[in-house]
Amino acid sequence: MSDDWHDVREELRTFALGLPETREDHPWGETVIKVGKKVFLFLGIDERTEKWEPSFGVKLLSEAHGHALTVEGARPSGYGLGKAGWVTVPFLAELPETEVLLDWVEESYRTIAPKRAVKELDLR
Repeated sequence: MSDDWHDVREELRTFALGLPETREDHPWGETVIKVGKKVFLFLGIDERTEKWEPSFGVKLLSEAHGHALTVEGARPSGYGLGKAGWVTVPFLAELPETEVLLDWVEESYRTIAPKRAVKELDLR
């Protein structure tokens, strides 16, 4: 696969930042999108390195969790996050349609966001 994963990454980032009360942060030199102080989308770093394959992480508690794990190379997220529903999906795999990925980002947001932010999203 070529570097068009940058386009998909940017689309997820832009979508996530369009949700209520979100902001971008860069802990550990990685890009994350937060609602309030809580991360709902991990985007990693913007380049491929020897130690890092481009991927994104979302928290999925619906049937989407199982669907995300069917992507080649996808796995429960590390540091114990997988036990809480977090999935890490490689950008370099054959991914579902972008709309599906955006649904995953929105589900992760809804799982993490305060009720008032979810309510604002539902009113849009």
